Amino acid sequence: MMLFHDEKMTIRKLEDSDKEALVKWLSDPEVLKYFEGRDNPHDLKRVNQHYFERKDETTRCLVEYEGTPIGYIQFYPVLEEERMAYGYWNPDEVIYGTDQFIGEPDYWNRGLGTELVELMKKYLLSEKQADVLVMDPQVSNERAIACYEKCGFQKVKFLPAHELHEGEMKDCWLMEYKA
Repeated sequence: MMLFHDEKMTIRKLEDSDKEALVKWLSDPEVLKYFEGRDNPHDLKRVNQHYFERKDETTRCLVEYEGTPIGYIQFYPVLEEERMAYGYWNPDEVIYGTDQFIGEPDYWNRGLGTELVELMKKYLLSEKQADVLVMDPQVSNERAIACYEKCGFQKVKFLPAHELHEGEMKDCWLMEYKA
């Protein structure tokens, strides 16, 4: 089911036919360097468990560029426990988080991450009536941070030892975009 698109990029909900692409991307050390971890490659069983069998508030999507599957994005309402940890005290604010990657190496370094984040931002602001969008990239993920800043996100809070990644607790930035 297509959620949103522009002239060349489409974001749609995951389908069973997307499993092989996810296995390919989630076993690539360059993708895993910041997403899931190089010590956590995904085979078909793991892709099923993490992306198809989970029942939660997360919407999991495939990203296509000119009809070719190139990456993954997920979005979710930020729930109370995380809201408190991030310092969002207003219960009436609609806050969404996203996580994403471009998995196809031929599509890296072409500005498509920026296009993807912009497209998802428009969708969440218009369709989900979001007041705030948040992401929490690792401090060392400079390319992602630069991409998010290009899209209007700002670093608002340092999150020490925030994410378990490759056996270590990694520092992250809370980045936000306010509508």
